[in-house]
Amino acid sequence: MMFKRMIDSVKGFLSDVRTELKKVSFPTKAETIGSTTVVIVFCVLMSVYLSVIDSFLVWLVGKIL
Repeated sequence: MMFKRMIDSVKGFLSDVRTELKKVSFPTKAETIGSTTVVIVFCVLMSVYLSVIDSFLVWLVGKIL
């Protein structure tokens, strides 16, 4: 009895998963490349910005001390 209920529960779960996966829309190759490019450019710009700010703060603290 309990084993049958557990199997039915697993079957219901897998059925729900399959139904939800049919609703998923995956990005095209062009969208993926575009999004990846935006992320990489943003990361490079932020690293340059933070590097400049860090260098300025190191210089400022050096002048103060």
